[in-house]
Amino acid sequence: MTKADLVERVTTQISRTAGPMISKKDCARVVDSFLEAVKESLQRQENIEVRGFGTFKIRNRKTRMARNPRTGSPVEVSARPVPVFKPSKELRALVAGVDVSHIEEE
Repeated sequence: MTKADLVERVTTQISRTAGPMISKKDCARVVDSFLEAVKESLQRQENIEVRGFGTFKIRNRKTRMARNPRTGSPVEVSARPVPVFKPSKELRALVAGVDVSHIEEE
């Protein structure tokens, strides 16, 4: 799914529930603003938790040794922060096709 597909789905969903009150252009602004807020928060090393969906966070990778695929010689890969996404229990169950109702009780 591309960002354009996401904007289309959000626009369709909103028009179904609230009527044609929002244009596709406005929906694109909302999607862009949300993605920008996520990027800015991750840049500031802040975690983002969306209940029922998952958590975006920064994980610090350690320095490690790797191999150059062309020459086979060892290369040191420096430590660096990387963004990660951890899905919620509900999202994992949904993707796996498991009944979500028993997960909420735990």
